[in-house]
Amino acid sequence: MRKLFAAFADHPATVGESYGEHMGVAFSFGGRMILAGLACLLHGLLPFLFVKTGSTAISGLHQEMVAHRRRDHHPAAAVTSPAE
Repeated sequence: MRKLFAAFADHPATVGESYGEHMGVAFSFGGRMILAGLACLLHGLLPFLFVKTGSTAISGLHQEMVAHRRRDHHPAAAVTSPAE
């Protein structure tokens, strides 16, 4: 049972979030990435639309995800997966 719980809790704990908090943040980021991606596709067809939308979205998401991420000192913080 611990192994199953760890699969859901360890990574969120490395960024100082519960499973629910992490899911909300991931859904928020994913939604913004989808919208920015659609804007980029439209920009490819109509280059005068959404001129800075993609780069602005990437910069903002980077700031939130990497530059200002909370990192707690949790035992799971030492655990890394091959994807990281």
